[in-house]
Amino acid sequence: MRMIEFRKYPLILLSVLFLSSCCFPPEQDIVKIAISKESKNYTSWLSRYEENAEYYNMYDMGIDSALNVLKTCDGLLLTGGEDIYPAYYNQIEDTIFCGSFDRYRDSLEFALIKSALENKIPIIGVCRGQQILNVSLGGSLYVDIPQEFDTTVVHRQEDWRNCYHKVFIVDSSLLRDLSSVQYGMVTSNHHQGIKKKAEQLKISAYSADSLPEAIEWKDDTGKSFMMAVQWHPERMDTLHLLSAPIARKFLDEAWNFNQNRNK
Repeated sequence: MRMIEFRKYPLILLSVLFLSSCCFPPEQDIVKIAISKESKNYTSWLSRYEENAEYYNMYDMGIDSALNVLKTCDGLLLTGGEDIYPAYYNQIEDTIFCGSFDRYRDSLEFALIKSALENKIPIIGVCRGQQILNVSLGGSLYVDIPQEFDTTVVHRQEDWRNCYHKVFIVDSSLLRDLSSVQYGMVTSNHHQGIKKKAEQLKISAYSADSLPEAIEWKDDTGKSFMMAVQWHPERMDTLHLLSAPIARKFLDEAWNFNQNRNK
């Protein structure tokens, strides 16, 4: 596993990527994963299931450079993090209920999603990653679950390392096929969630209060792989059935994309 950093010398490293793609045969034994904003948890998670991978932290590159690098990658991972600015889903008046924002990150991830979908690059989303996928496709969010949504399910607490709740997997969903379970306990750390689902999506898991906990394509005809979960699989046990199969499926799809690109 290699983490590729572009913070100090982005132009030089982009030049190396370009020249290597032009002058040398493509590497068949490395899968390249773009990460919208890196933390060690995410690379460690995927590395449990795939040793031959390189990871690119999109956040440190600038949007134009990130989009150029994404075109050399085989998969996109949208990670957890700050709240999405509510103006993107027409609720700017509810900003008072939000936590911190990162407007640059919002713009970056919207651009990455658009490019990945256009180029049929596999996508996986975690927590915020699920939310921004839904917003990018026309859905909306609960700005603050405790304020807007009547529930006794604890989706976030101060001791976030020990916040768990049950999720229920929808029959006839890809997530059900991958996990082979009807329900399970997951690690949770969010105060926002899907309110209006984007038309192209289907919900593949719910919490006990009916809040959407996972999404996938309603109809995947002509589309690349896309799945997102509201929980944090990267913080869960290596063999957990709502963590490992998700990572493996994403990596398999990234490898398939890699091989088809290099035929």
